[in-house]
Amino acid sequence: MHSETHFIIELAMILIAAALGGLLSKKIGLPTLIGQIIGGIFIGPSILGLVHQTEFISNLAEIGVILLMFLAGLETDLEELKKSLKKSSLIASGGIIVPFIMGFLTIVFLREQFEMKEAVFLGVILTATSMGIAIETLKDLGELKSEFGMSILGAAVIDDVIGVVILAVVLSSFGQATTSIETLIIQILIFIILTALIGKWISGYVLKNEKLFKRIKPRYLLGVSLITVLLFSVFASDFGMAAIIGAYSFGAIISTTSLKEKITKEIDRFGTAFFIPVFFVNIGLMINLHSVSKYLLITLVIALVGIVSKIIGSSIGAKLSGFENRQSFRVGVSMIPRAEVSLIISNLGLKLGFIKEDVFAGVILLVLLSTVLAPWLLKKTVKVQKVKVAKQSA
Repeated sequence: MHSETHFIIELAMILIAAALGGLLSKKIGLPTLIGQIIGGIFIGPSILGLVHQTEFISNLAEIGVILLMFLAGLETDLEELKKSLKKSSLIASGGIIVPFIMGFLTIVFLREQFEMKEAVFLGVILTATSMGIAIETLKDLGELKSEFGMSILGAAVIDDVIGVVILAVVLSSFGQATTSIETLIIQILIFIILTALIGKWISGYVLKNEKLFKRIKPRYLLGVSLITVLLFSVFASDFGMAAIIGAYSFGAIISTTSLKEKITKEIDRFGTAFFIPVFFVNIGLMINLHSVSKYLLITLVIALVGIVSKIIGSSIGAKLSGFENRQSFRVGVSMIPRAEVSLIISNLGLKLGFIKEDVFAGVILLVLLSTVLAPWLLKKTVKVQKVKVAKQSA
């Protein structure tokens, strides 16, 4: 195989794995993302070893999650999101506090002589929620635009923002911070204010020039949208936020304009054909099951704690915000997926010596189980809800 064409072969295998995995997943009634992630595991180092994660593939996957978040923003009803803000805040708070405490206590009980930094860092890792997987699952179930979906979406965004601050606090406490906490908080506030001002200007400009925008061909609109969403992602990253927050913010801005449907159609076609499947397959490539089997007991404990703590914490927050018991449980299930964020944080922790290899392996198993379990449980609860409604109306 020629070295200059090797990446083309790998991309072809990734797309084949995504297509076959997604198709099989749909056949058995599960969201396509599960099949795409399992497809990544199958062709990755865990089983066949045909494709290994590279910087090039990771960069394509990054574009994939940016487009996924942009689409989520485009499908957001800002008024509904504002109404759900209190509920989202309570859900996010419960989904951060309980996993952090349970993660900390897990290390205390597992280690004969535990290190404070490892206990704290596992707590930080368990607070994360994968926005990409949560959103794709809600979209697949047709719940993204509902009150339930908006509450989850808002909670995931808040979770991500607070997670950045918590990580910065922990790194600062152990002498590894690259910026002060005060600076980071100021940067986040500036980002929010500037985004609101830019959003207001864009909405007004589009409204004044609707006739002009109607004459623009879809391919040009797609090009401008892609350039702008990438710039927004960089803008968010430069202000200490995750790039996906910038992508989501720009999508939410466009959702208030008449361009929403046209741009959504073009981005959906462009993203779902290539970049978004690469993102989900890449998650599978990041999972190495050999390290999981090496430390099986501790990995199972960490995975179980990660799933249970998120369900408990987010469910408590949902209950306090007014959801009834069944819906509160569904909220908790929606918040359990961990993927790119948890893997990035745990990778950082391993490199800095905050966590050991067995804890890292536990996070890998948590990513796998939570990613598969959340969509499956949500689908089951949707069926139960429909049966319950049918009986009541009979």
